[in-house]
Amino acid sequence: MKYYSKLLIFLLLTLQVLNAQQSVTSARVEFVFVSKDVDGTIEGFQSSSKIISEELTSSVFEGSVAVSTLKTGNFLRDWHLKSSKYFDEETYPTITFKSTEVTSNENGLEVIGTITIKGISKTITWYFQKDGNTLRGAATLFSSDFNINIKKGRQENKVEINLILELG
Repeated sequence: MKYYSKLLIFLLLTLQVLNAQQSVTSARVEFVFVSKDVDGTIEGFQSSSKIISEELTSSVFEGSVAVSTLKTGNFLRDWHLKSSKYFDEETYPTITFKSTEVTSNENGLEVIGTITIKGISKTITWYFQKDGNTLRGAATLFSSDFNINIKKGRQENKVEINLILELG
């Protein structure tokens, strides 16, 4: 009986340690270009994120997506967006993000970091909610801040992004 008690305690402690730090196993990035009501996805996600539940300030959200995977449901529009006039896939094949600060709030997590698109880096804030082993995040950016000028005014270049991260 004593042996089983020690084994049970060992297993519980091991599970607690494993649950304390999680990695991103997969992700889905969805976006809406608000003024044109165009939605789409971008894939090719790579991540070296580490989420430490017990010590969020030590967590790191870091990853990239491949511009080549951008899809809006219109082949010609996708091809045009990947061209040198907009995302310039040949010169800038990835979009990257790295957190600088991770905190919790009453609704979930707030992740502040640097997003780089077309070689231009800007600060962005993600607001995440946890649902089991899934983190659902939302952020807003303006494509014109990254020299992707689809419309003339900055507000008309608003893009809402949803990031769904599966943790393991």
